[in-house]
Amino acid sequence: MPEKGCCTPGRDGAGLAAFRPGPAVGAGKEHVRNCAYVPGGTGILGTARPVIADDFEGPPVRRRIKDLWWEAGAISVAQFRRFVEATGYRTTAERLGWSFVFHSHVPGGVEGTLGVDGLEWWRRIDGSTWEFPTGPDGAPAGNAYPVTHVDWQDANAFAAWAGGRLPKEAEWEHAARGGLGDVRFPWGDREPDDEGYFPLNIWQGQFPHRDTGADGFTAPAPVLSFAPNGYGLYQMVGNVWEWTSEPFRVRSVNAAARRINAAARERKLLKGGSFLCHRSYCYRYRIAARTGNTPDSTSNHTGFRVVYDRPPPG
Repeated sequence: MPEKGCCTPGRDGAGLAAFRPGPAVGAGKEHVRNCAYVPGGTGILGTARPVIADDFEGPPVRRRIKDLWWEAGAISVAQFRRFVEATGYRTTAERLGWSFVFHSHVPGGVEGTLGVDGLEWWRRIDGSTWEFPTGPDGAPAGNAYPVTHVDWQDANAFAAWAGGRLPKEAEWEHAARGGLGDVRFPWGDREPDDEGYFPLNIWQGQFPHRDTGADGFTAPAPVLSFAPNGYGLYQMVGNVWEWTSEPFRVRSVNAAARRINAAARERKLLKGGSFLCHRSYCYRYRIAARTGNTPDSTSNHTGFRVVYDRPPPG
């Protein structure tokens, strides 16, 4: 399996100085939760069957997990809109004036746009935001779809307003496994393919040139699409990357791990992969897979999910 870099474009620190505190912590009255209860216990972090060695996906370790209430899907555009209307919040992409859009989603084509060196399928598109995920010339975001073009600060601001938080990596993996143990995917170990087995929204075809859309989508799917896992959570893998609360670091004390952690200390951890993942390029739609990015990075394949320490009111 090729150990290629992941397809998450980063701003590499641009705009970090512009960060500002989000709204005060407290459950926003306008927030409508769609919660699934995930029982605690002893959870598995990592796997005994790692695939991408450089990401330190293993060995597995045990972590104590408490009972939690999770958003059943990634935070939707409708949920994020209520937050913005209640608080007047402006995302990093809105304040900086641009974000990354996958090349085949750019209305009218990519001529005249700037690409990422080595990842030219990512284009800088002025005016691409959570409301207009492919740019001002594209269609507005649908309410049932995951909110994208949100960075780590934006995700934390929403979570605080909603009375929740971003999950830790061990919590995320425990929830994604749905009670099945050290499985590769939320439904078990059966591999998705390009022809007939489509349990999630990923790429089918030849990346990055042709996505056949055999699973029904060539872009993000609505947040409650496909079958939920054993805990009632939808699309824990595929669809959109999800920010977590933690920095990207490796669980090792050797010299190589220390160098990686030192170089990545400004990066935040994302889990789950996205609709752009394919086994031939970015095999990170597995539960134990992981990547990191700068906390101010935004794109049309990155969102987040919120977890709550207490059950929803009522």
